[in-house]
Amino acid sequence: MNAGGLASNGRQFKNPDEMWREEVGDQSKKSEWYNKGVSYWQGVEATVDGVLGGYGHVNDADIKASEAFLNTLLAERFTDAGRGHHLVALDCGSGIGRVTKNLLIRYFNEVDLLEPVSHFLEAARGNLAPENLLVSDSYKAANFYCLPLQDFTPDAQRYDCIWIQWCIGHLADDDFVSFFKRAKGGLKPGGFFVLKENIARAGFVLDEEDKSVTRSDSYFKELFNQCGLHIWKMKDQKGFPDELFAVKMYALTTEIPKIVNPSKTRRQSKNRPGVIK
Repeated sequence: MNAGGLASNGRQFKNPDEMWREEVGDQSKKSEWYNKGVSYWQGVEATVDGVLGGYGHVNDADIKASEAFLNTLLAERFTDAGRGHHLVALDCGSGIGRVTKNLLIRYFNEVDLLEPVSHFLEAARGNLAPENLLVSDSYKAANFYCLPLQDFTPDAQRYDCIWIQWCIGHLADDDFVSFFKRAKGGLKPGGFFVLKENIARAGFVLDEEDKSVTRSDSYFKELFNQCGLHIWKMKDQKGFPDELFAVKMYALTTEIPKIVNPSKTRRQSKNRPGVIK
């Protein structure tokens, strides 16, 4: 990737390699990068507004678009859109369980949560306790892992879907590729990734405060290629305030998937939980 980028403090970079050399050029710098990222979120309150950076009001639009995207994927992946199957998902960068509670737990019988910020994960445990869910006993939050993405290796062939939203920007490129290569082993045959992330107009934008990088669409596609992943579907998020980055959803597979049932879409579950307050 030869496109240049900018930092939030005004610094300019000729290309990602220059930026990554400065930020994580040795193991000491890389450790500092990741520690600063976690430290930033440790200072954020464990609420929807907190994890969404003061934009808690976009939660409904986010979940609505994600659900439509997921319905399309499940309808094409399974002849019955997943009904009758025991489906398992991993929620990466799960925070307080916002995406799991409002979406994933209504479609997947088990959801594991992966989150490096301990007080977010504790809040998720409470939010996802059975008495706080409006789903049947056959749907549950199964495991809570307090680990960063770069240190996590999933159990082999456990997941039908690995959902990664608003967290991959914290990974340096080499750890991005390593994470996906490890995570591929956690997918069941026919399983898929969903990556939902902010998109830079060109090149990249470095956030000096929380130590994250917003990548362009072309930057992501180059990394997907290095990971050995195929883009199955893409969709733009709609309905967000204009001042925010554009957001895109990518469905990724380890091979070009066959569409099992292109003519049907999954009905929305009636077990719709309330938005986390």
